[in-house]
Amino acid sequence: MVAVSAVALILASAVFAQEGDTTAVTEEKPAKDKRPVKDPFESGYLLNNQTIVIPTAKTLEFVIQHRFGKLNSEDFDLLGLYAPSNIRMGFNYSITDKIQVGIGSTKNNKLQDVNWKYAILRQTRSGSMPVGITYFGDAAIDVRKDTALTTANRLSYYHQLIFARKFSNRISVQIVPSFTHFNIVDSLVKHDNIAISTSGRVKITDVMGIVFEYDQQLIKQDTAVIKVKPGLSIGLEAVTSSHVFQIFIGSADAILNQHNVLYNKNDFLKKEILIGFNITRLCNF
Repeated sequence: MVAVSAVALILASAVFAQEGDTTAVTEEKPAKDKRPVKDPFESGYLLNNQTIVIPTAKTLEFVIQHRFGKLNSEDFDLLGLYAPSNIRMGFNYSITDKIQVGIGSTKNNKLQDVNWKYAILRQTRSGSMPVGITYFGDAAIDVRKDTALTTANRLSYYHQLIFARKFSNRISVQIVPSFTHFNIVDSLVKHDNIAISTSGRVKITDVMGIVFEYDQQLIKQDTAVIKVKPGLSIGLEAVTSSHVFQIFIGSADAILNQHNVLYNKNDFLKKEILIGFNITRLCNF
C-alpha cells in the first residue's frame, strides 16, 4: 500500500511539473531579432555620397571613382570621354564591423584625403531600432605647387551624419546632413557650409537597382563670387559577390564631398551633366 501511494505521489508530481513547464513556455514571449538588417545598401558608396554600410571586420576595400567631362560641350567629346575628367582612387579598411578608415587621391587639385567612418546605430530586423545612423568624416589637403599657400591653408574638412532606413528588400533611403570647412576660401565665400542630401536605392532585380541622390547647400553664398548649384544624380547599380558597379549621370564632378558642396557650378536642368562611375572591390582577410 505504501508502495502504491509512493508511485501515485511520483506520478502526480510529474504531472504538475509538466503543467508548470507548459505554462512557463506558453507565457514566454518570443525574443526580438536584434540582428542588423541585411544589406541596407550594397556598398559604402552611393554615387557621390557615403552610405551607412561598413564591410565586415578585416575587409580591405579598393575604390575607383571616375567622372567624365560634361556632355553639353560644343566640341566632339564623345559623351565627355575626350573632355577633361576627374578620378579618385582609394583604399578603405574595416578595423571592426563598426569602424572603417581609408585614404584616397583625387586628380583635380591633387587632393590627398584620409577618411573615417563609424556605425553608431544599426537598424534591426525586428524594428526595435527603426533606422541606422553612421558618422563619416574626412580631411583633405591640396598638394599643388603654390608657394602662396601654407600647409594649414591647403586643408579642408567634411563631416556627415547618415540616417538611413531599409523599408523593404527593394527600397532603402537615407537623409544626410553635413558640415564642410575650408581653412582658406575665395574672397567673400564662407569658410563653413551646411548641406543636406537625400539618396536611395530601388532594386529592380536581385543584382541590379536604380540609385539616386540630391544635394542641397543650405548656406547662401555671395552669388557675385560663386553660383553654387545643387547636385543631382541618377543611375544604375550592378552587384556581384565582391564588386559593386555604379554608372550614372550627374552634375557634380569634384568627387570629394566638400568640394561638391562649395564649388559645384553645374546646373542639371541646363544639361550641364556628366557621366560617372564607381567601382568597389572587397578583399577579406
